[in-house]
Amino acid sequence: MAIASVNPATGETIRTFEALDDAAIDAALTRSVSAFHVNRSRSFRERASRMRRAAEILEERQKELGRLMTTEMGKPVKAAIAEAVKCATNCRYYAEHAESFLADEPVKTDAKETFIRYEPMGTILAVMPWNFPFWQVFRFAAPALMAGNVAVLKHASNVPQCALAIEEIFRDAGFTGYEFQTLLIGSDQVERVIADERIKAVTLTGSEPAGASVASIAAKHIKKAVLELGGSDPFIVMPSANLSEAVSTAVKARIVNNGQSCIAAKRFIVHESIADDFEKRFVAAMEALKVGDPLDESNDVGPLATPQIADDIEKQVRDSVAAGAALLTGGKRNGNYYSPTVLTRIPSSAPAAHEETFGPVASIFRVATINDAITIANDSPFGLGASVWTNDRAEMDRFIDGIETGQVFINAMVASDPRVPFGGTKHSGFGRELGVYGIREFVNVKTVWIAKTPQATATE
Repeated sequence: MAIASVNPATGETIRTFEALDDAAIDAALTRSVSAFHVNRSRSFRERASRMRRAAEILEERQKELGRLMTTEMGKPVKAAIAEAVKCATNCRYYAEHAESFLADEPVKTDAKETFIRYEPMGTILAVMPWNFPFWQVFRFAAPALMAGNVAVLKHASNVPQCALAIEEIFRDAGFTGYEFQTLLIGSDQVERVIADERIKAVTLTGSEPAGASVASIAAKHIKKAVLELGGSDPFIVMPSANLSEAVSTAVKARIVNNGQSCIAAKRFIVHESIADDFEKRFVAAMEALKVGDPLDESNDVGPLATPQIADDIEKQVRDSVAAGAALLTGGKRNGNYYSPTVLTRIPSSAPAAHEETFGPVASIFRVATINDAITIANDSPFGLGASVWTNDRAEMDRFIDGIETGQVFINAMVASDPRVPFGGTKHSGFGRELGVYGIREFVNVKTVWIAKTPQATATE
């Protein structure tokens, strides 16, 4: 099986690779076991020194790495460079905090001493997507390696050069004993890797079907899994909001990564008293975006990553309009490029009402009350993130309590940050990445109980 790197902006095949065969996979997993014994024996200080060097390398190579991301999956090059820098921030965060996050925790009991110890598990398989080809990997790998684990990466098949570049970064940073390895394999080989006894757990970021498949395989072999899946995030705007700021952020939140982000705002729920104004400003701002070559820093939106993704978004818009939705702007395709698009008056039967739209397509809904806003926000199989715009404290509390989601951002767009946990509810997955919770996903939480020494009796 050939794994190809194809430039989505031009359709040019840049490079092809042969997938690893079973013998090569077996050799990689054998190396990972030896690497685990080395990495777990290192002090946090030793691991942190290497992780800080990885951060430095990311910053030193940011332009080179940014261009690589853009040519493999099409994101605007400025965003790709920023992604490399964000990965460096994550590496430094865990280099600084891993030791305190995993320090022994004393517990008061009737024993002489009781404490909780966090110990690494071993080799963790990461199945990662193409849309943030560096960030998705580093937000797993930095805490995993700092905890003493080792990692093998099965990256998306359209970003093989990114996968190999990440392995090179960790190796150049001092993780030279196969602590991080890239497996260039197809999706049909993933089950065989998960089943291998040398793999202790698996983490996946990707589609709902991929998550269901990986989780079921992991469960069959009694292995832990963490899943970060899709999202159809609501972006709610109430009358007390700063409308100019809300509109400006709404556009950024919808077209981030050419609209191909699980936490991109997709459903814009606007109070009817300000809906006309919001809609007018939002449409104008979407129409002002420049679509074109993602290597040209003056452009805002590049191509979708693959022809299939372009096919899917084109069909969702076409079917939504056929169901009765009104097309306010966009809806045009040119190769892998899709114009920024806004739909409104969307019936519940339309794909844009419930499905995840993985491209620059925004759906606007009008509501009369806060209860209506919460109802529509929750009317989705997903529950990843939500952005709420209001300056009314009581409304903030209602939204925080009422929206079924893994994260709620008030007067800001949803974003991942190393300092706070990231993950979703419902069909958006389970488990958490980032923050203290992320590093504790792949450790053995061990209870240690040391009994009091019995007192000697007089007859003894």
